[in-house]
Amino acid sequence: MGIGDQGKHPIVAEGGTEDEDCSLETKDIGAGRAALGTIRLGFIGCGNMAQALLNGFLKNGLVQHKNVTASAPSDRNLCKLRGLGVATTHENSEVIESSDIIFLSVKPHLLEGAVQELKPVKITHNPLFVSIVSGISLKSLEEMLAPIVPKPRVVRTMPNTPSLVSQGCCVYSLGSYVKKEEGQIVNQLMSAVGICEQVPESQIDAICGLSGSGPAYIYMAIEALADGGVKMGLPRQLAQKFAAQTVKGAATMVLETGKHPAKLKDEVCSPGGTTIAAVHALEMNGLRNALMSAVEASACRSKELGKK
Repeated sequence: MGIGDQGKHPIVAEGGTEDEDCSLETKDIGAGRAALGTIRLGFIGCGNMAQALLNGFLKNGLVQHKNVTASAPSDRNLCKLRGLGVATTHENSEVIESSDIIFLSVKPHLLEGAVQELKPVKITHNPLFVSIVSGISLKSLEEMLAPIVPKPRVVRTMPNTPSLVSQGCCVYSLGSYVKKEEGQIVNQLMSAVGICEQVPESQIDAICGLSGSGPAYIYMAIEALADGGVKMGLPRQLAQKFAAQTVKGAATMVLETGKHPAKLKDEVCSPGGTTIAAVHALEMNGLRNALMSAVEASACRSKELGKK
């Protein structure tokens, strides 16, 4: 059946058969982007983060839409993906059977139920699982998936939504059964939509607080800056545009100059000038304390989710 037929996706890979070994190990990953284009990707869960990653992969030509299968319990998100030519289904097991790399992208409290619905895979099929689920440890993921795939290969990641515009941040940690080369595949995928670094798993919750949740803090800052501009007489559209560009420009200065943010701040602050007066106002209102507390709260919540 085609995509229009209830959104079901044929399990047979293009040019293959159901009995063919289509595990990741059979593919020539070392050929770079061209090789990635032949890999079949699956998404279990199609929320905002999954959509951001998938759109980023497709936009950058990293994968072909015909090689992607996505599942979700309702059509609310799936209908958006069908417009991209992506195969969709309501059956998570179909994603497992038809994919080489599977992104687990459901909400943390729904993950265990989603995994329990899965059927054990054929012995010749050994997909790589990439989790973007906040708070769930590699050990827990491996235990959940063991009834489905013996010695499951799992990579835990923490991306963020600016991946949609190729400006994302992502870290990843490798599970017990993942080879270094397979980690490099995940790095290559995620690096195509932003920056990507491998870290010890113990650092992932902190990254969640910093860059995983961080875009929300910056959106609030842009909104507040624009509101300040409107208060002082600027048209809303102009204020928002300049607030966003100011944040983008400042971030680019940090990344491209390599200077400490405090040094760049000092370069803007003239003695007795307008900026130092504004910085004083920010300090009086606890800007830095608020941002540090936000990172801490998000990181702590990520740890809590992992304990449930």
